Amino acid sequence: MRDFYDVVIVGGGHNGLVAAGYLAGAGLSTLVVEQQPHTGGAAVSEQVFPGVDARLSRYSYLVSLLPDKIVADLGLSLELRSRSVASYTPVRRDGRDLGLLVERPEGALTRDSFRALTGSDTEYESWQQFYSSVSDLAATLAPTLLEPLQPASALRARVDPTLWSELVDRPLGETIERRFTDDTVRGVVATDGVIGTFARLHDDSLLQNRCFLYHLIGNGTGEWRVPVGGMGAVTTALHQAAVRAGATIVTDAAVTTVEADGKTGSVTWLGGDGERTVDCTYILANVAPAVLDRLRGRTPASSPEGSQLKINLLLTHLPALKSGDDPRRAFAGTFHIDENYSQLETAYAEAASGTLPAVPPSEVYCHSLTDPSILSPTLAASGHHTLTVFGVHFPTRLFAEDNDGARTEATRRVLAGLDNYLAEPLDSCIALDANGNPCIESKSPQDIESSIAMPGGHIFHNDLTWPWTEDASEAGTWGVETDLPNLLICGSGAARGGAVSGIPGHNAAHAILSRHP
Repeated sequence: MRDFYDVVIVGGGHNGLVAAGYLAGAGLSTLVVEQQPHTGGAAVSEQVFPGVDARLSRYSYLVSLLPDKIVADLGLSLELRSRSVASYTPVRRDGRDLGLLVERPEGALTRDSFRALTGSDTEYESWQQFYSSVSDLAATLAPTLLEPLQPASALRARVDPTLWSELVDRPLGETIERRFTDDTVRGVVATDGVIGTFARLHDDSLLQNRCFLYHLIGNGTGEWRVPVGGMGAVTTALHQAAVRAGATIVTDAAVTTVEADGKTGSVTWLGGDGERTVDCTYILANVAPAVLDRLRGRTPASSPEGSQLKINLLLTHLPALKSGDDPRRAFAGTFHIDENYSQLETAYAEAASGTLPAVPPSEVYCHSLTDPSILSPTLAASGHHTLTVFGVHFPTRLFAEDNDGARTEATRRVLAGLDNYLAEPLDSCIALDANGNPCIESKSPQDIESSIAMPGGHIFHNDLTWPWTEDASEAGTWGVETDLPNLLICGSGAARGGAVSGIPGHNAAHAILSRHP
């Protein structure tokens, strides 16, 4: 430890580690200060259930936006594995149990599945046309995420004007309703606009459009991949890269004060050896903007509100489905539960009125099908599997008065929704921990805030912004700037932040390095 560093990074989440790797690698003395006993923030793997050797990705589930360039630049030892299935949606229709399957890559089974559900090829052809256009848009936008912000007008000129109008100018709901007719197909498209975002599909704020865009532009493909070894493997690789580059990392250090005047700064924290302060030239804040405001002694400019319920489970085996489809294929991708378009809108209306959704939409991921290494050999051989569930439209406000009671009831409703599509009771599949308790863990937005300091449990730290600027004066900046030139945001609350991407960390580091050629 020294008394002065070129850069101090507040928060050792994945974005902070990315910034540390770039800055230390460029020769700047770099210190990372993290309040938890370990780095990683939300990108961690943990043994959640006592006596059960299964490492679950507890908060962040998948890697979406992490650019291959960052992986290569930092020399990360990391394997991101594709899922064999994009999504599966169980449907009860006209007395029949069906399932809408979307392969990766799409093939004959996908077309047959659309035809069986909708009665013709029309809906699938609309699907192909829409996502082909979205793919072209993603290929244009993805490289710009690691560059200074471009003006919206410059990007608009490079893409299909019709699609730009549909996704940027008008509410997402209008586009979905115009392009698709089937309620289930509409819902599968719409879910990317509401994951972690509390908004109507026709919301005038277009927040749902921004969320949709971020879910589909990562690496120009929009593919969400499974990190082998769990999300903790991402953190481990980034931690190793930062240390290898020469960064110093301090854990169990709760930052209490951040001070900066535009030229110099200081960071104070409490650790095992008491209070410590170091001076520096630059401070990078890998915390939510609201947290940074408090560390600066200011009243936060906004109070973020998360919108999700996270449930982690361990099963003794994958349950059979009423549709008769192979559960190993159905659960291999994103398993949609009660996410028809009309169900998404009804759930939003109920939550907005202050009540838990009666039929909550949710999504399930079975990481162990793609990456069995997160289970011990004994568990894997005996057919055990992890399930992580993301409940949609559960805003923080619903848990404000009685967090424990609301969490319990919300969990019951979400798992009941899954049960409706199973040919055997879910309870009969849930493993028991060493104490004889069911292997179920639920996290409300309040729980997420208390565990990993995300205000309001907002998984993006703030509402997402467009990945460009409408303000000509911001063109050429990195989207990480604050009111002081030596205080930068390098977390999800930066422009082009959100999800497990490393992009804000990269951009904050390059904002500094551009001043130190």
